[in-house]
Amino acid sequence: MNYEETANNRVTLTGKIYDEPRYSHEVYGEGFYEFRLDVPRLSGQSDLLPVTISERLMDDINMDVGEEITVEGQFRSYNKLDEIKSKLMLTVFARSICEKRTDVNPNTVELSGYICKPPMYRTTPFKREISDLLIAVNRAYNKSDYIPCIAWGRNARFVNTLSVGDRIELVGRIQSREYQKVSETNGVITKTAYEVSVSGLKTEFNKDFNQKLRKII
Repeated sequence: MNYEETANNRVTLTGKIYDEPRYSHEVYGEGFYEFRLDVPRLSGQSDLLPVTISERLMDDINMDVGEEITVEGQFRSYNKLDEIKSKLMLTVFARSICEKRTDVNPNTVELSGYICKPPMYRTTPFKREISDLLIAVNRAYNKSDYIPCIAWGRNARFVNTLSVGDRIELVGRIQSREYQKVSETNGVITKTAYEVSVSGLKTEFNKDFNQKLRKII
């Protein structure tokens, strides 16, 4: 895969291995494993983020629980059958891994893709503005990753002026968020959602861009 095919989806994470890698699947004789990485926030909290890694990368580094590592790769999605329904699953697909680096942001993601659902704008009880959006990011072999994102404040107002099919570039961080869901068989269960918290974005400069920008300033 060349640079042009990876530049639209880049992730760098630094954190501690939270649990032992467990076998996931095999592709053309190459085994893949999954584990969670404990990535710190500036607030002192942390995000537990899923990582998928080839067994071939694991041979070059200590993968014990508690080890601090840096992972570079892509934020990918896939569909999984869950309770007879198809569920969108998200994972960081590792393309390289090394011992902890201190010269990089511990949690950064860069995406370039297309809005594939109308953005949903809302305000919190504390009057904070939020927009949810789903971005389709092209991958090699005519595949796409569908990445949920959340924008705040002025970015939320701007996102709300965009339409399905608009191309957008954004930077941010991957965050984990727990929520509760009522199950008919198990009562209330706690689940984890993953999304990109947007810190900066831009769109193509078309004839509508300046008009949209003026509306939100």
